Amino acid sequence: MAKQEELVFGIHAVKALIENAPERFIELWLLKGREDDRLMPIINLAQKYGIPVQMANRKVLDDKTDGEQHQGVVARVKPGKTYTEADLDSILAAGESKGQAPFLLILDGVTDPHNLGACLRNADAAGVQAIIVPKDNAARLTATVRKVAVGAAESVPLVQVTNLSRTMKALQQMGVWIIGTAGETDNCLYGEKLSGPMALVMGAEGKGMRRLTRENCDQLVKLPMAGSVSSLNVSVATGICLFEIVRQRLNS
Repeated sequence: MAKQEELVFGIHAVKALIENAPERFIELWLLKGREDDRLMPIINLAQKYGIPVQMANRKVLDDKTDGEQHQGVVARVKPGKTYTEADLDSILAAGESKGQAPFLLILDGVTDPHNLGACLRNADAAGVQAIIVPKDNAARLTATVRKVAVGAAESVPLVQVTNLSRTMKALQQMGVWIIGTAGETDNCLYGEKLSGPMALVMGAEGKGMRRLTRENCDQLVKLPMAGSVSSLNVSVATGICLFEIVRQRLNS
């Protein structure tokens, strides 16, 4: 497929994209014989915006998505906006105009697309304004990520930065407190004040944050682990940490 096009699949991902950017659609394929309650809203939206729809058998859709779980919905679309560090000022300014203190998620070395998709879903639910990732050694916004994110990829900007440490320092100069997660610290997540302008840093499973990333954090915290397992899946841990921040913000 040419670089000027992308595939998006999955009911929630396709529906969210039609609702947010119908002009990006080139064509839409639906599973032949399936016109149930879950697909009808997509069919109606496609008709509303004049998006060409083709019916296809399962093998055609499976081949298009390399066997991924497409839920009978596959779209060919124009690429969306790529966010960079240059967009952070406007993203934070938009939040401040709504009375929202900066709330960001930084993922350092998370390369699994399913984990990135789950983190996007967590971030959307928690009200995170953007996810920041390094351009290198990190999962990108793929069709699989969009499907796992069930629509959150259209509401939470994924900001790719060339130098994560430099971006963290720039955020600190803007008054954002950066909390990193690390198993070696004695500071428990639930004992720290987490209600101000904040960025949460999550490292890759097993490896954790890189040394420079850790050194640029203002504070390190950990989740209390009572069992024999030493760490949680990064998306699970991210959800726990984000919603502790949400809880404290609601009570502050």
